[in-house]
Amino acid sequence: MRNPRVERRRKPEGTEPNRKHERFNSNMTLKKIFVLDTNVILHDSSCINQFGEHDIVIPITVLEELDNFKKGNDSLNFHAREFARTLDSLAEDKLFNGGVPIGTGRGKISIKLDRQFDDDISANFSDKKKPDHHILNIGYQVAKEFADREVTLVTKDVNLRMKAKAVGLMAQDYKNDHVSDILQLYTGTRIEENVDPELINLMYTPPYEFPAAELTVERPLVPNEYLILRGERKSALAVYDDELNVIKHVDKVPAFGISPRNSEQTYALDAILNDNVRLVSLTGKAGTGKTLIALAGALKRKKSYRQILMARPIVALSNKDIGFLPGDIKSKLDPYMKPLFDNLAVIEHAQGDTKRSQVSKLVDDNKLIIEPLSYIRGRSLVNTFFIIDEAQNLTPHEIKTIITRAGEGTKIVFTGDIFQIDHPYLDSHSNGLSYLIEKMMGQRLYAHVNLTKGERSELADLAGSLL
Repeated sequence: MRNPRVERRRKPEGTEPNRKHERFNSNMTLKKIFVLDTNVILHDSSCINQFGEHDIVIPITVLEELDNFKKGNDSLNFHAREFARTLDSLAEDKLFNGGVPIGTGRGKISIKLDRQFDDDISANFSDKKKPDHHILNIGYQVAKEFADREVTLVTKDVNLRMKAKAVGLMAQDYKNDHVSDILQLYTGTRIEENVDPELINLMYTPPYEFPAAELTVERPLVPNEYLILRGERKSALAVYDDELNVIKHVDKVPAFGISPRNSEQTYALDAILNDNVRLVSLTGKAGTGKTLIALAGALKRKKSYRQILMARPIVALSNKDIGFLPGDIKSKLDPYMKPLFDNLAVIEHAQGDTKRSQVSKLVDDNKLIIEPLSYIRGRSLVNTFFIIDEAQNLTPHEIKTIITRAGEGTKIVFTGDIFQIDHPYLDSHSNGLSYLIEKMMGQRLYAHVNLTKGERSELADLAGSLL
């Protein structure tokens, strides 16, 4: 049976909280109450500062779950420890009795001890050992206790949100670092039609550029944005150089035996080979050549860097940790790293015997290293070409952590498909790669290219489009 006092606060079907604007609306007569799930804290340890003047409730079960994440070097462990320090700095008796002020202009935070299961929760969820049900029970009872206030369970677990709504408790995702409109996300490229043929001619005569002011565009150009210039049966590939304020021609150049097959791959390789661009992101569906182009470009620039590092996050299949897999640590990790070795094999195949031995020698001399991303954490990367594959499975905080590890002379390339998320608590709006693109757009040190044309094979491209 649904609680009528909880039920009357339910929003109409199909509606959704208005993100920050609704959460931070100071005109509300009564402050709202947000009950936080464990995964919200593990996603962002500073989350309690994102709810404005409203109050926050932490179920005791959340603290118990956080305790299991205190040890380790992953971002989850960092967030668990950081949140524990934050609570400790606020620790007073009132933390369990009425709440403690978080700071100026913010609400209070309190910890709720476990309670006997409400009859409505017991009737619908029989597994009382499940932590989610204990968190749900606390949220439900807080909503009953404060029937005159809006109480919302905040969780990144879609199943728990559905369970909460089923018993009349409002629930929403944590959206502080969500990308607002994924369909309008910066692609890094554009097509300019009806360009003066004389300007296009300048792309093919020294110095292969012209002042950006001579190109008429509807919206301002973004630093390192790539263009296809078209006009009277002529066209040219170009890029906007913000520092010199010129439109420069982009050449189609091979890299370690790999030649770009379309304009997008040409742009991607140009960004990778541009020494003035220190951060690159490449997005696109499977088979568009993101990782292959990144690796080929890194090998072409190998003399400029002390080391080439390739890494990818380990997202366990079927929610099983790699500890369930047989064998030693190398045997456990090899299946996850195999796609990177496959791309390396493609490049080796494209070389003659001499170049092929060069690639093998780079691996043998530890100049080219392929490792799980977790092995990279905590290191300071100096004069390194660092490629992170499957970056859509990283959180915004993890992306930030990786970039802040970049020392002098380091270049970082992120590749991934923002619509193919394997992480259980991320989606196309909340993953770190989407967040990176939205926040870094317009920076001189950054370039982005979204690849749309599959080049793996005709069959693969057909499957990617239709299935």
